[in-house]
Amino acid sequence: MIERIAARAVIAGRVLLGPSVVTVGDDGRIISVEPTTAPTPDRTLVPGFIDLQVNGVDDVDVASASGAQWDRLSELLLAQGTTAWCPTLVSAPLDRYPGRIAGVAAAIDRQKADWPKILGIHLEGPFLGRAPGAHDRELIVPISLDWLATLPDTVRIVTVAAENPNAARATRLLTEKGIVVSIGHSQPSDCEVEACVAAGARMVTHLFNGMSGVHHRLDGLASFALDDDRLAAGLIADGVHVSDRAIRLAVAAKGPDAIALVTDAVAWRRGSVGDIRLTLSDGAPRLADGTLAGSALTMDGAIRHLVDRCRISLLDAVTMATSTPARIIGDLERGSIRVGARGDLVSLDGDLGVAAVWLAGQQVR
Repeated sequence: MIERIAARAVIAGRVLLGPSVVTVGDDGRIISVEPTTAPTPDRTLVPGFIDLQVNGVDDVDVASASGAQWDRLSELLLAQGTTAWCPTLVSAPLDRYPGRIAGVAAAIDRQKADWPKILGIHLEGPFLGRAPGAHDRELIVPISLDWLATLPDTVRIVTVAAENPNAARATRLLTEKGIVVSIGHSQPSDCEVEACVAAGARMVTHLFNGMSGVHHRLDGLASFALDDDRLAAGLIADGVHVSDRAIRLAVAAKGPDAIALVTDAVAWRRGSVGDIRLTLSDGAPRLADGTLAGSALTMDGAIRHLVDRCRISLLDAVTMATSTPARIIGDLERGSIRVGARGDLVSLDGDLGVAAVWLAGQQVR
């Protein structure tokens, strides 16, 4: 069934179009984007958001989700405009991962047409380093190349610390398997970062958080990421994890084509992420000692924060939530409104709230 979706404004690539109609064909792909002089709804049509780091949402934790909880996760994600995502598993004993990976794989196998696409698993740990954040230090272990070699193809991103022994070899191994390597929870030397980047690392996990930072004499991982065009950066734009000024500096340094908005959301209402216990305090989930432990952020909330608080254009904010993460994960079907792309679309109202969502051209919210 052909669907025609009209809007007062459409963000197509890096262009803000006026009144237009986006037509999606029977196969769920966009077949035209055309201007119109007919009356159009007062809304802005953008590509569906892509979140590469979701540990859980509200009361559902990815690590333990089963059955109808995946339906609830899907509903909660669609409500914030997320149409594709990476369920994320935090540090745990190595022998617990097979069961948790299998749980996500089972959800991938039974994905429904009205679910946001599960792109694959993001493993955030346990091969981390000297900036563990909320991760249990006792669970952080040296990299096992043999263990990584057995990872199934449902794993799409692995976060490693560049200072962890064998990090460069692990990066090369994972890259050859088609898995994106992101450097995170790390306080490495420049040489250690360079070795991982040369081996294929393409991203840093939640820029500024869980890493050595920016100093006028001492270079940290954040400095390296901001200065190196080979690395993209995930960014939690909730006003808690990163200051508004630091967000503006990051966007000015990297540009929106190299920054991917991530929520790093956790099941804050449930009070856990994997085996980590947390409570919501001062705008974010935290450990008992106040350490940040993920977020309660939504993707539409991140866009509103960038536009309303950080003075970043809607065009740039949408780019960071769509085409940039799509390019990082290597998904050529999603992330833009263009002929041939999937018709995964989000309608934003005047307050940048999510008014409607389409998956492959079919309205699901």
